[in-house]
Amino acid sequence: MALLLGTAGCAKMDAALSKQWITVDFNPGTTIATALHVRQACGHIQNTPPMALPPGKQTELNIMYGVRYDTTNSSPAQLAELETCLGKFKSVQTTDQEDTGDEGS
Repeated sequence: MALLLGTAGCAKMDAALSKQWITVDFNPGTTIATALHVRQACGHIQNTPPMALPPGKQTELNIMYGVRYDTTNSSPAQLAELETCLGKFKSVQTTDQEDTGDEGS
């Protein structure tokens, strides 16, 4: 029984450690409304949902650095579709592919 519980704990830890996402970097001067429009416009891609925005008041700072898409379960084709969608917006400067190993660095 202890082995089974230990294995379940490891599976949860592995799942937490294998999270992947894309962070959108916007050009200086991009408005909150534009950033939220981009987030919504590219949020339709299967297995690539927008992640929750930072809690609290939606300020320019937390929106500009808080637009992220969960790509943990995305296929290469879905990632390409997301990049293509984001590339249609002049306000998008770059995108960064990240995972839990990037946190804290």
